[in-house]
Amino acid sequence: MSESPVQIVPLELIHLDAVLDLGHRVYDVKSMPYTSWSLSSVAAHWDAQPDACWVAMDDQGLLGFVLGSLSYDEREDWGYLEWIALEERARGRGVASGLVTRCCDALFAAGASRIITDVEGGNEASATMMRRNGFTEGVTVTLFVRRAPHEQPGGSPRPTQDPARARLRRAARTS
Repeated sequence: MSESPVQIVPLELIHLDAVLDLGHRVYDVKSMPYTSWSLSSVAAHWDAQPDACWVAMDDQGLLGFVLGSLSYDEREDWGYLEWIALEERARGRGVASGLVTRCCDALFAAGASRIITDVEGGNEASATMMRRNGFTEGVTVTLFVRRAPHEQPGGSPRPTQDPARARLRRAARTS
């Protein structure tokens, strides 16, 4: 069985639900609790730097996406490749590298002098892919966590709902 061709195209409204769904399936925001995945996360990047937001598609639909923006913390001359995710069927096909290239090209064209990204410790596949795409390790930070005395280890709170996403789905059903 041959793989269908991959197209990397700018993020558009028609991709939004699939991008949100993939992000909810692949991101473990409990491991980096200062970040969250929601419609607002996508919208902030898409609004600030739409040319740095890309999706990869094939005949079956969404393969993956990348979201970047210009400025990182107080550094307005640094780009930030913050979100990238792939469907399992996209792995090993060069899709992630294609997405990274498009995002980085857009950020450099917008004036970035450097582009940063972060990879969760232990995610060697992502770290290897970033190295292959010209990234080098920089600062390493260890996140220390202290649980509340009443919280049970290993217990997981109910996942938060994204009300904006629910409104988007209702609007899509009525149109």
